[in-house]
Amino acid sequence: MAKKSRTYIWQFVIGLGFLSGLWTAIGIDPQAVIVGFMGTIVDMVFSDPAILTLFLFLPTILLFLSVWSAFEKGRFIGLISVMIAYFAGLVILVSTIMALILLGVAIAIGFLTPVRRRKKH
Repeated sequence: MAKKSRTYIWQFVIGLGFLSGLWTAIGIDPQAVIVGFMGTIVDMVFSDPAILTLFLFLPTILLFLSVWSAFEKGRFIGLISVMIAYFAGLVILVSTIMALILLGVAIAIGFLTPVRRRKKH
């Protein structure tokens, strides 16, 4: 169980929550930059409006899938830990100590998440 909690913390609490908050605080959205760059390349190769529309909605779809995965693995407690980690990333430029305290709380809550997989029959 500790290994699954550790994986959840690295993937969702630190990856999805803290780093997303940090990028928001800095003012950069690396996912939008990468998807925009890929969209430009694909537009040069296949100038199809349907593919361009997909690249417009891709960041939203990826965010939804990430939040859904965090919920599936951690339920509401997991989402709360991800949100606290996001706020830790947001305030890191204002107060490093407060950000570290919030990140510590998020990690502690992340260890309480129900990361057990459902059994398939």
